[in-house]
Amino acid sequence: MEYRCRLGTPSGDIVEEVHVAESETRLRRELEEKGVYVLSVKARGFAGLPGFAMPRRRKLSAREFTVFNQELATLLKAGMPLVQSLDILRRRVEHPLFRGVLDDVYEQVKAGTALSDAFDAHGDLFPGVYTASLVAGEKSGSLEQVLRRYVAYVKVVGAVRRKTLSALLYPAVLVVLSFVVVAIIVLRVVPAFAGFYETFDRELPLATRVIVGASLVVGKWWPVILSALVIAVVGTWTWARSPANRARLHRLLLAVPVLGAVAQKFGTSQMARTLATLLGGGLPLVNAISVAARAIGNRHLAAELEIVGLRVREGQAMAAAMLDRRVFPDVAVKMVEVGESTGALQEMLNSVADFYDEEIETNLARFVAVVEPALLVIMGVIIAALLLALYLPVFQLSSVVR
Repeated sequence: MEYRCRLGTPSGDIVEEVHVAESETRLRRELEEKGVYVLSVKARGFAGLPGFAMPRRRKLSAREFTVFNQELATLLKAGMPLVQSLDILRRRVEHPLFRGVLDDVYEQVKAGTALSDAFDAHGDLFPGVYTASLVAGEKSGSLEQVLRRYVAYVKVVGAVRRKTLSALLYPAVLVVLSFVVVAIIVLRVVPAFAGFYETFDRELPLATRVIVGASLVVGKWWPVILSALVIAVVGTWTWARSPANRARLHRLLLAVPVLGAVAQKFGTSQMARTLATLLGGGLPLVNAISVAARAIGNRHLAAELEIVGLRVREGQAMAAAMLDRRVFPDVAVKMVEVGESTGALQEMLNSVADFYDEEIETNLARFVAVVEPALLVIMGVIIAALLLALYLPVFQLSSVVR
């Protein structure tokens, strides 16, 4: 990728140059090694045109990151020093962005920086759960165990997310196909029938007139309708980018029948498993709650959990604070209360996560079992109604001829 750089030379001059590098981090290091002072680095843009800069994809491959942590834990267990382990693994990474980040992490750790601080410097790329786990592992001296616990956490959460998406995929495909079929009938089939109806010397039935009129309107004004839909989608997406608006949207999602219950259970499972992972690594409960709040996908539940963290910091029991917020399931609150009273909070949190993972799978299976036939019936009724309205004048003409 090309970068436009403003550089300060050893003689005191300021120059602008274009350099090609795999990542901004690697480019900065290479320029600093040459003895120049980096003032600014900006992506040059699409096809070299400054006015068409494309946003950089600041995202890592989840699979490659998981494999890296598995291999790092294996090397540490074998007794290999951390710096040497990072040096070996960074040479094997294929993803350009990840390789550049690991090069920077390696250089920082080699210079004496803690591994957690080195990864935290790239905080927009790595989840807070990961860096918090590294801090706990470094303090407890069990970095290898913490890494393995984090890998297990990622696998379980990823499996639940994949099952959820897989269960919702087929209903989504049915809805899209329904819209496609209706659009083809309205935009292609109905206009063909409209020309045929013009030869009739009789008034068309009301249903036929409505469909023909709708087809004419859509056919004539489809650019305006499409533009309005695009503006609505972009406006909604822009509105939802605000943290406060996203929290409002997620709060509304929790009120949706069936899906709201699944979203609540998924957020509770995320919270419980994240807390159990951090507590198992030796992180204090208050800090673990703060990190878990950032890891929850539903921002309304995350905000409520942050309030719970403040109450726990003030001395209130976690179960009592969760009960006061009235957004967490009663079963989760009761199990947390038992864990606090018996001193086995980590084990109970894992049980909460396992329980709700099974609940999510069961609820989704029931939801899909009901929605799939319902969508097929609705789709069939709509298409049958459209075809009946189209052919109704033909039936009337046949009766007149007879």
